[in-house]
Amino acid sequence: MHYKRIVIKIGSSSLVHGGGKLNLARIDHYLRQMVDLKNQGREVLFVTSGAIGAGMAELGEKERPKLIPEQQAMAAVGQARLMAIYNRFLREYGEIGAQILLTASDLEDRKRYLNAYNTMTSLLKRGVIPIINENDTVATQEIKFGDNDTLSALVASLVDADLLIILSDVEGLYNGNPRVEKNAEKIDKVEQITPEIEALAGGSGSKLGTGGMQTKLAAAKIAANSGIVMVLGPAYREYILLEIVEKLEKGNDYSIGTTFLPGEKPLSKRKHWLLYNPTVSGSLLIDEGAEKALLEKGKSLLPGGILAVEGDFQQGDPVEVLNKDRTLIGKGLSNYSAREIELIRGQHSRKISTILGYSNGPDVIHRDNLAICRENGR
Repeated sequence: MHYKRIVIKIGSSSLVHGGGKLNLARIDHYLRQMVDLKNQGREVLFVTSGAIGAGMAELGEKERPKLIPEQQAMAAVGQARLMAIYNRFLREYGEIGAQILLTASDLEDRKRYLNAYNTMTSLLKRGVIPIINENDTVATQEIKFGDNDTLSALVASLVDADLLIILSDVEGLYNGNPRVEKNAEKIDKVEQITPEIEALAGGSGSKLGTGGMQTKLAAAKIAANSGIVMVLGPAYREYILLEIVEKLEKGNDYSIGTTFLPGEKPLSKRKHWLLYNPTVSGSLLIDEGAEKALLEKGKSLLPGGILAVEGDFQQGDPVEVLNKDRTLIGKGLSNYSAREIELIRGQHSRKISTILGYSNGPDVIHRDNLAICRENGR
């Protein structure tokens, strides 16, 4: 397979020295590889971390602040420093980098989501390398992605990337903790993220970053649902980006890092947005018959299978669908408000007009507006 559009995410610990100062030699090394990939006729998007760390170094701070306003101040200083460094190196190689700062709410809103897509693809058409980071200067806890691993996977899905590479300070995913278990072995290839695979994830990341193995597995899930190959590789290895792409293209060589393969039936772009981006406004609890209809038959959600309504939402709002055990089945856009569903739940669709005096259709959530979780089937 030829990988035309590649998203690359590099963690904070790989961009700075131990003392917090930017590691200019490593940054130059990564950017030079990105330019080489671009010279091969590929499109490259760079999801960067390190704004807070760079700001800490500029302001002489030794420990990452815990309060969000203090983190935002560090990010405001650090993001400007990062972009200046990135573009200084890129211009030496005849390339241009463009800054794109996002918050989770930018991707939750469908119009802003499409605007982000249009901006990034327009930059790629003009030969520019989009450099993407979370907008830490304005993001609050409620609108944060939480980590740039998640951001990179969402960006990869947004731009229909072929490959997502996440570089970190680990060799890949292991069947144990390699820092304490001598016999732990690296897993070269993951075809499905099972509960057993998830159990292998450890704790949080370095003191300069927020992403541990759990966030990388979450990113791999998002990528798999989008039909995107994801590789978790060691940032400290020389020419790692070029080597990963070369080995994958020459014969599906998975010896570097851990490669997560996508599912056979990726979600459509719209359903991926439904499942991963909007903040839900409420929940619908469904019975076993409705669960089977959604998971096995690909049906729409009808009022007869709804057991309970939670939250106060309006027509068109995103809601989550839960089974009797409160396991997430999927997310979708409701054709009715919470008040209306409370009146029609458990009833046959033909009674909707009689009960409400009008009808928005027989479905509470039409299957075209419902994204089913990969773990439960499609």
